[in-house]
Formats: sequence, C-alpha cells, structure tokens
Amino acid sequence: MTTCTSRAAWVHLLRRLHFFIGLFVGPFIFVAALTGTLYVATPQLENRLYQHALHGTMSGERHALADQIAVAQQVSGGELRLHAVRPALTAGETTRVMFADPSLGESENRAIFIDPVTLAITGDMTVYGTSGILPLRQWIDYAHRSLLLGDVGRLYSELAASWMWVAALGGIALWAVTRPKRRINNRFQNTRRVHVTLGWVLLAGMLLFSATGLTWSQWAGGNVDKMRAAFGWMTPQVNTQLHGKMEMADPHAEHKGHMAAMPGMSPPVIAGEKFDSVLTAAQRAGIDASLLEIRPPRSEDRAWTVTEIDRRWPTQVDAVAVDGASLAILDRTRFADFPLMAKLTRWGVDFHMGILFGLPNQLLLIAFGLALCVAIVMGYRLWWIKRPAQAAASPLQTLSQSWLALSLAGRLTTLAIAILLGLALPVMGVSLLLFVAIDWLRWRSHQGATQTQPVQ
Repeated sequence: MTTCTSRAAWVHLLRRLHFFIGLFVGPFIFVAALTGTLYVATPQLENRLYQHALHGTMSGERHALADQIAVAQQVSGGELRLHAVRPALTAGETTRVMFADPSLGESENRAIFIDPVTLAITGDMTVYGTSGILPLRQWIDYAHRSLLLGDVGRLYSELAASWMWVAALGGIALWAVTRPKRRINNRFQNTRRVHVTLGWVLLAGMLLFSATGLTWSQWAGGNVDKMRAAFGWMTPQVNTQLHGKMEMADPHAEHKGHMAAMPGMSPPVIAGEKFDSVLTAAQRAGIDASLLEIRPPRSEDRAWTVTEIDRRWPTQVDAVAVDGASLAILDRTRFADFPLMAKLTRWGVDFHMGILFGLPNQLLLIAFGLALCVAIVMGYRLWWIKRPAQAAASPLQTLSQSWLALSLAGRLTTLAIAILLGLALPVMGVSLLLFVAIDWLRWRSHQGATQTQPVQ
C-alpha cells in the first residue's frame, strides 16, 4: 500500500467526494435548477393565461365583501368551509374567496374569483399556499419540489439541497489546491476553467439555495426549525387566543392551507358582513398593504387575522388579530420588529421564489438556474474527458482508502463532521453511506477482475 502526504490525502478525499456528488447528485441538482428556473420565469405567463380570472372592471362602485362572499358561497354550494378572503383593494383586480375543499391536497384551496364591481364570477380554480399560485405554476412547483411523486419525491429535492453547498465549497477547495501554475490550453483545462468560473460566480447562490431549500425539506426541515427555535429565530405569529393563552408559532403555517378546528370545538358560523368590519378595524390599526388576506377564526375561542401578503420590496407582512365581537385589536406583529434572523429568513425564502425584487429577481434567478445547469454539464464533460485515462492508469481510488490515508486527527475530524451532518441532514447521511458502499463494491469488483486475469 502506497503512502501519500497529508495534503495529497485530503486532495484524494475531496476529489473522490466531489466526483460522487457530481455523478449521483448532479442530475437531481440539474432537475431542481431547471424546474426552479421555469417556476420563476412563468409569473407573467400565468397572469396572461388566467387574466380573465385575475382582472375585473376598472371603474365603478365596489360591492361590500359580504355581497361578494355570498356570490362565491352560492357557486361553491354552501357546503365548504370558508378559509380566507383576499379582497380586491386595487382597481381592476378581483376578490379571491377561498374555501377549504377536503378533496384537494395540503395547502390547496378552491378559489372563487369575484369582480367586486359587477359581482360576476371571473374564475373558479385551485390555488396553492400563501403565494396563491395558480394551476400552471402549481404544477411546476410540484415538479420542482417532488417530481410530481408526492412525499416520496421530496427526497430528490432534499438530496439536491443537502449536497449542493458541499459540492460548491468542495469544488472551490479543489481548484485552490490543484490549479496549474501556468495557463494550459487543452480540452480538459479549458472545460475545467468554464466549470470553475461558473462555480465561483454561482457560489453565493448555491449556498443560499441550499439553506432555503433545506427549510422546506421533509427531514432536515424539522431540524432547521428546532435550531431556529433554540436561537430565537422563529418568525413571530399573532396570538389568536381570545382568552390570553399564547399559542406556539407554526414555522410552516404559510404552507398549510387547511387549518383544522381545535379539538372538541366546531368551526363557528361566519357571517359575511363580519369581513367588512374586521377589514376596517385592521386598516385603522395600520394594516395598509394593497395585498391582504382575511382569515376567520378556526373555533369560537379564536380571533380573526388580517395579514399583509405583499412580499416584494419593501416587504409588507404585518398582521393583526381582531376580536370578532368587539373588533378590538388583540395582538399584532410588525415586520419592522422581527428579529434579524427572521427577517433574513423571510427575505431568503422570497428571493428563492423570485418575488422579493420583482422582475430583477426573476431575471437574476433565470440566469442563475441556466448557468448552474451549464456548470453541471461541464462537470460531466470533465469526467468523460478524464475517465479513460484514469481507468487505464491506476486502480480505483475509493472514499474509504482516501479517508484511511488521512492522519488520525484528520480521520476523527472528518468522521465527527460526517456524523453531525448525517444527524442534522438525514438524507445526506444515508446517501453518504450509499456512496461509500457503492465505491467499495466497485473496488472489490475491480480487485476480483484483476486477480482473475491470466498472467501474460
């Protein structure tokens, strides 16, 4: 067994790990980048496709919310629970009356679109999440998040988010220690320069998208929430308890469209007239964004909530809890008072979705997504160019052998890091074990093939 210097051992380990991430996780990162690019590129197309539902009469006296809700309830059959209302506060927009339909998926609601001037029904379709995306982008979002395979498919996006930051930092580290001292012009080095340049340009974005993507993930997301709670980084939520008992904030509330009633309590009967009164009370209390959502209480002991949902810049996500009987403001949250980390989380998520700065945000993410796809293709090209020479020159170098070549301190350090990351990011931990197993089996297969070859 040949020995190598400590530096060479670290280079071998980094190279092998970077290779495995690129080979096995690269396709998932590619799909995530491509579907994410489609998602941020299609708001204008969605607005055009559903313009009849989204746009109403430009001028004229608007009817009360109660009248608009009554029309929507007639269309829905009156059997669905009224989930929320997004009033049309800008001329030419339509009011969105949303119902919790048991036949729909999580975070989905049936939305009836009402022209506030004519009370005409302009649309009836499924909407998703706090962002209220319509069927086109909802389909793209499901493809981006789970490959349209439900919770099982979410493993793909979590795998991509778990490893992308490691691939980015590891690639930069490899470049730093293996770059040639003078410029060499050949097919391999020219391709490598493109790959490395894109890696540097996209580094900050890959770190950001890994972090924000993990907050939505199925397994690591829970650990991220625990960490945020431990450090006081949770997003403040208004207290809707009428009798003063503070409720715990749900960090994923914005993704849950169906809010169940409290155990042992029936949802209260909601009069449409109350929406107008609650909206007026909230606006008097300083809720002044042009995009609002009014939610009736889930049970008799809960308050109404009126929330600003304009997540462009400047961010407007203030909220108030309103006593439906007295119209008193019971609690309020202001974005200006959020802890710094809660603000950064909000901005990071909104930037990830391409809505923080509007069109400039979209264009930047489209460029990022396409460039990341090119960087991955260049990585595969590097592997293809070098693969024949590597296979002919030396036996397979495994992750296990690379790790064993480290010093004792190096092995203990990397083992501790791997265990900690595996616990925090379970999909990363399981996939790392698979990498090691596959690499070892290939090495054993190569050893067996070498031993069975006849001596010349």
